[in-house]
Amino acid sequence: MDYVSALVPPVVMAAFFIGLVVTIVKSQGGPNKAKEDAAVDAALSRAESARQPGPDA
Repeated sequence: MDYVSALVPPVVMAAFFIGLVVTIVKSQGGPNKAKEDAAVDAALSRAESARQPGPDA
């Protein structure tokens, strides 16, 4: 019976991990994709503009 108690935690964690991956894959795309992409593009452009020195540098 010790082998059962040794195998239960990895099996449970694997099941949760598979569920997480399935949820992430299913949430990709859809009607909010353009809005999410725009938010990421805006954040990247803000980060790049903050990193670049100004014209008087």
